[in-house]
Amino acid sequence: MPTITAGDFRNGVTFEKDGSVCTVVEFQHVKPGKGAAFVRTKYKNVMTGAIREESFNPTAKFEQATVERKDAEYSYNDGDLYYFMDPETYDMVPLNRDVLGDAFRFVKENTVCKLVSYKGSVFTVEVPNFMDLEVTETEPGLRGDTATNVTKPATLETGAEVKVPLFINTGDKIQIDTRTGEYIGRSKE
Repeated sequence: MPTITAGDFRNGVTFEKDGSVCTVVEFQHVKPGKGAAFVRTKYKNVMTGAIREESFNPTAKFEQATVERKDAEYSYNDGDLYYFMDPETYDMVPLNRDVLGDAFRFVKENTVCKLVSYKGSVFTVEVPNFMDLEVTETEPGLRGDTATNVTKPATLETGAEVKVPLFINTGDKIQIDTRTGEYIGRSKE
């Protein structure tokens, strides 16, 4: 396995620490007036989601963790199992709900996502940043009500609930930013 030093840390770099895969969230190279330089690092354990802060000697060595990202199409779910189809082999990959993350509530069937795995074990699913979804239920908008920044709840075809402007009605297609869960605008489709 290739090694990496703490001096090479950048945001998004993955490394192994105590048998776990971690990814750098923030880093800062510190050179105090007295004493040795160090790298103040905030990192996330990709398996558990736990975030820690620690300082490392810039020469400290770590095994570089190779994380694999692979496209897969979300097919269906059965209880807490969600099935993804590998487009090359047509194999179905079942994943437990706790691997999916919060953004998955905006994903509808037949959407291509990225399965992120380490040593063959999938630990998260990356969904597209933007999804076009139909509003299945919302209060009707009042004609002439053009107050700015006033929102109402709307239920989407995936079952997720978001805040939308008053002029959005049931049946409208809207675009959602899956990273924040916010309404972006009407769908371009």
